[in-house]
Amino acid sequence: MLKKALLLASFSGFIFSACSKKTLAPVSPENLKIVYNVLENSDKDDYELYAMNFDGSGQANITRHPDVAWTYYAWKDKLFFISDRDTCRRCYFLYESDAEGNRPRKVSNLRLEDSWMSSRNNGREMIVSGRIGKEIRYQFFLIDIKTGAFRQITTDTTAAYADPCFSPDGKQIVYRYKKNRRDRNEKAELWLMNADGTGTPRQLTHYPPNDTTAQWHSYHAGPPKWNARAGFITYQSLQQGKYSLYAVTPDGKRNFKLAGFPLEAGWHDWSPDGEWLVTEMFDHEQKQFDIWLWNRKTKVLKQLTSSEKYEQAPVFVEKR
Repeated sequence: MLKKALLLASFSGFIFSACSKKTLAPVSPENLKIVYNVLENSDKDDYELYAMNFDGSGQANITRHPDVAWTYYAWKDKLFFISDRDTCRRCYFLYESDAEGNRPRKVSNLRLEDSWMSSRNNGREMIVSGRIGKEIRYQFFLIDIKTGAFRQITTDTTAAYADPCFSPDGKQIVYRYKKNRRDRNEKAELWLMNADGTGTPRQLTHYPPNDTTAQWHSYHAGPPKWNARAGFITYQSLQQGKYSLYAVTPDGKRNFKLAGFPLEAGWHDWSPDGEWLVTEMFDHEQKQFDIWLWNRKTKVLKQLTSSEKYEQAPVFVEKR
């Protein structure tokens, strides 16, 4: 396995207000694993979940099932993924397992969209983008992880709500939003809303109006991840012809490029203490996807995987 370490220049030294940051206990890397998606067989549309240690060792297939399995979230030692097993092709439902893929169980009968997700209340309640029938699509639902019961919390069925992420205190939700989900010319941006439905949602990101390099299917603002320690929200965006990671503060006043990575970067996750970033990186032609690890303080970047298979969407999960 190829491993590389690079030292990158730090991102701009913005100073954030104390209220935007949160003191988090440090997490030992030895207690973390990284789980990610692998395109195992494109002809059979077989996506598997792989797990590895923090240093990239011990890479192993943990699902071993001929379905589409994509992981988009983990809480403590619980891994959550969407899968079309036991149903129609690419008809997704929520499943849960441990970091080794043991004892997978279907969490709810709510059909899901292909979207990232998040939880609050110590992992007992999850927010997802789901659907009911043909008309109620890309709406937010809260799922009780224990019972599988769910309730819809958005009602504008002409809009598209996707990739929700709770604030660290669970009182707000940052998400991708389109006013008209059927309009390909409209590009989703990041918005912030109160989780209890009060107040007026606020737009956080604004794609540069003079940048014409993003195609209709490209992310103007990709799935958000909230870093409680740093006090900002990160997302991917195709700007000036290249996918990079950007950050925005919850008040929307500061928006900046996270770091000058040598490759293009996309789906990513932060360690529980906000110090480590794990991300997919890829070439401009998107023919080679690998998993990389970056330290927010030291700026050291390390390549963890080097397979010819597509390796994407990594998340941190704690060992049992």
